Amino acid sequence: MIEPKKNSPWLSMMILLGLTFACAFVLQLVVVLGILIGTGDINSLVNSGGSIYPEDTMMLYLLLGISSIATFLLPALFLQIIEKRQVDYFPNESAHFGKYLVLSLLFLLACNPAMELVSRWNMDMTLPESFQGMEVWMRGKEDEMADLTEKLVMVESLEYLLLNLFVMAVIPAIVEEFYFRGALQKIFIRLFKNAHVAIWVTAIIFSAIHVQFYGFFPRMLLGLIFGYAFLWSRNIWVPVFAHFLNNASVTLIAYFYAREGKTYYDLQNSNPYSLPLYIGSIILSIGIAYYFYMISQNKNKQNGLELD
Repeated sequence: MIEPKKNSPWLSMMILLGLTFACAFVLQLVVVLGILIGTGDINSLVNSGGSIYPEDTMMLYLLLGISSIATFLLPALFLQIIEKRQVDYFPNESAHFGKYLVLSLLFLLACNPAMELVSRWNMDMTLPESFQGMEVWMRGKEDEMADLTEKLVMVESLEYLLLNLFVMAVIPAIVEEFYFRGALQKIFIRLFKNAHVAIWVTAIIFSAIHVQFYGFFPRMLLGLIFGYAFLWSRNIWVPVFAHFLNNASVTLIAYFYAREGKTYYDLQNSNPYSLPLYIGSIILSIGIAYYFYMISQNKNKQNGLELD
């Protein structure tokens, strides 16, 4: 049976971007129509300073969920349909799947101190004097996202915790991994002919799209982790699981902080680890990642697949 001719990576990229902008436009239209229907007054949007985030918490949850699905999941799935499953989100290969999930959990636990160190360094980053205007703008965007995050994650009720886990962990893990690793990273691998370059470029875009400059580097490192997890496991559900664990852990920690009367500031400014723990975190993380890699390479050799 002759396989259908694949689109060029540039054409695939154009299709994905076109779908992304189209779905985002439709989403904005739905939001505006929803405001008109709900309030009868478009001034409620204008007077909010241009922010699309409503004051009502439940409406905010709904908007975030719909926004994630429309912006990331739908374009990735439509691309899969258009390119006749050239992007495969449901692989038949399941060997070592459970082991990959366990190793993902262990790796995230091991690298947590090291990621905290990078995060602390990134948050303290300052730009040269000539870029003061840009830094003020960056700090403003960071404060805006921090206010939104605080409003959502610092909850004390179990109901809101479960809602947070769904909206801020389950949905983003699936939709963002389908888009960035399942679609974009695969396109970049075909474009650059180098999986490592593709993973790095995808991770940079993944971090930049969140528009949180003082969390850019830890989020970029997470993108690298998810990217290599997908490359080595050849199963999109491995980085989805790792992404969920990362987001869910932050949500759970915020919940327990709120229950103890602590603030979002306390969550962001926890006490630093000791130097030996930082060093141990890096060494252990490298060891787990190497073991993950060796398992994947042995599996690929058995299946006659090209090693990456």
